[in-house]
Amino acid sequence: MEYKNRYGDIYTFTPQEDGSILWEGDFKHSRYRWPNVYKEAYQAYCKDVGSKGQRPMHIESFKEAVHESIYDENGRYVEPGPIAEKYQSLVYPDKDTIDMVDPSGGPYITLHQDLSWLGEEFKNLCVSTITPIETGYRIGTYGKYDHLADTKIIGGIINTTE
Repeated sequence: MEYKNRYGDIYTFTPQEDGSILWEGDFKHSRYRWPNVYKEAYQAYCKDVGSKGQRPMHIESFKEAVHESIYDENGRYVEPGPIAEKYQSLVYPDKDTIDMVDPSGGPYITLHQDLSWLGEEFKNLCVSTITPIETGYRIGTYGKYDHLADTKIIGGIINTTE
């Protein structure tokens, strides 16, 4: 499948026998994103809070709080929030894992994105990994409904234990 972006650049998406997709083209002017690693920051936070006899917030709430900032009444930045000030320096990107690629003009591809927009042969495929190769990227995929494969509906209730 060929994709022509708004600048006329051509990208090809070629399904492979192993279920992955080769995404090839010119990636000279592209943005990339790596996922943040919160483990060390969250462990330090839990240790500090636990030493005071308090219960730590859930990791998902921590991930938001560690990026919060304080703004004045006019919406101007004042300082990092209290969690961010203390723990943000312990958050770092996992540069071994790419979770988004966006060539200038598109197409934007990110983890867990449904690739059905590429065409019928990509219907219900989602992005599991994005791995650089010499000519572009190998996109690992999974089925959009794979998570339902081991479930049984009994009397209208989904049972995942059988």
